[in-house]
Order: sequence, then structure tokens, then C-alpha cells
Amino acid sequence: VQLQASGGGLVQAGGSLRLSCAASGRTFNNNGMAWFRQAPGKEREFVASISWSGTSIFYADSVKGRFTISRDNRKNTMSLEMNSLKPEDTAVYRCAAALGGWASRAPPDHRYWGQGTLVTVSS
Repeated sequence: VQLQASGGGLVQAGGSLRLSCAASGRTFNNNGMAWFRQAPGKEREFVASISWSGTSIFYADSVKGRFTISRDNRKNTMSLEMNSLKPEDTAVYRCAAALGGWASRAPPDHRYWGQGTLVTVSS
């Protein structure tokens, strides 16, 4: 079972990136999924989560209005569209799949974790 995040890179402040999370080994169509990030020297923090159906979505206050989470259950993938990026968005972004079908902000609710993709936003 593997989750693979991709799409990170270097972007100037105000720019955009789209992260993708591809699942292999099993389907996560019935699982809530989420994005978390960890900046150098800081603790991991919640970014966004989405329920199995896509009808329940949560965002961290710091990204609300700038980031959009979505999923395609036909393709077993999840995405994070990031706009108006700020230097403080610089971090390793990891996707995760929850044990249940709900959208959760809590890391312990997530059993499967991807390796992460680095997003660097320059000022």
C-alpha cells in the first residue's frame, strides 16, 4: 500500500502549484484523505482534508481561501490546488488516508502516509 505525493517545487510568492497524491496497492475510495505539512524546525500541521464522498471538506485557517482540496475516486487520486502562495507555505507536504470515511484534521486518524513533496516559496 503506497501513497505518492508529487507536484512540489520552487515558486515565487503569489504563485501557484498543484499537488497530487496517487494511491497504489489498494483503493481509498471509502477513506477520508488529507494533506499535512511540516516546515523545517516546526511541527507537522494540518492543511486540508476531504471525506470519501468529497462532500465534507476542512481547511486550516492559514490556507482557507487559497488552497482547494479535491479527489477523483475513479482514479484513486487526490489533489491540492495552492494559489497565492506565501513564503510561510514552504514545507514538505504529505498526503494521508484516514481509517474511516470522514474528513479529519487529526494525524492519529490517518493510517497511511505518503513520503511527501517539498514546496518552496521564495519571497
